[in-house]
Amino acid sequence: MAEVVVVEDQDAAGELAARSIVQLIRSTPDAVLGLATGSTPLPLYRALAATVASDGVDVSRVRGFALDEYVGLPAGHPESYRSVITREVVEPLGLDPQRIHVPNGSLEGIEHAGADYERAIVAAGGVDVQILGIGTDGHLGFNEPGSSFASLTRVKTLTEQTRRDNARFFASESDVPVHCITQGLGTILRARHLILLAFGAGKADAVAGAVEGPVSASNPGSAIQLHPHATVLVDGAAAANLRNLDYYRYAWLNKPSWQGI
Repeated sequence: MAEVVVVEDQDAAGELAARSIVQLIRSTPDAVLGLATGSTPLPLYRALAATVASDGVDVSRVRGFALDEYVGLPAGHPESYRSVITREVVEPLGLDPQRIHVPNGSLEGIEHAGADYERAIVAAGGVDVQILGIGTDGHLGFNEPGSSFASLTRVKTLTEQTRRDNARFFASESDVPVHCITQGLGTILRARHLILLAFGAGKADAVAGAVEGPVSASNPGSAIQLHPHATVLVDGAAAANLRNLDYYRYAWLNKPSWQGI
């Protein structure tokens, strides 16, 4: 069972997750972070940057692997996930950009880009903590419904809905790439700790399906039920459809403080 922690708001979730990650970095200075993009993890990155700055946390050896990347965007495109990770994570935290990896979405070599990324993750010793958001349809990364739980980093075709959803970041929907390269569900499940964040009523069905629904490829988020250390940080609105909500609140209130998340 994933641990579900209901917090007051996004900032509280970000601060809780950031404390856990800072503890990891202090014990493992070359920790490997799995980095998600989108609006959901931004409170975590803000809290982490603030703590790193105020407490003088040494992040010079921290490494990172992004979840995904668009295929075919020009190098330096502001909406490439390489640019987003640099803008929202690397620069605010003061990470070494040479230690932060993003799947190669260049058309040149795209045939083996997924296998290359898998080898890089393995060579780094694996991901210590993978930060995740979840789509309204339950997708993790760009693993849309139907993705195999054994899938590894690979090229995927974006659904029409995903392209419509992401069109707000581009001049028009036609500018949104058709393909992406994404860590697979199998890749994600190899991380030693999963931290999934979700906020707002629009994510309530996805959260309930991921935490309490049947484990099914039709709901990629349900893969977290197979992980031995998964933490779900949600606000009250996102937690509204959980059947066992009272138990999750009770368990958190009575959890030994030394265990963290």
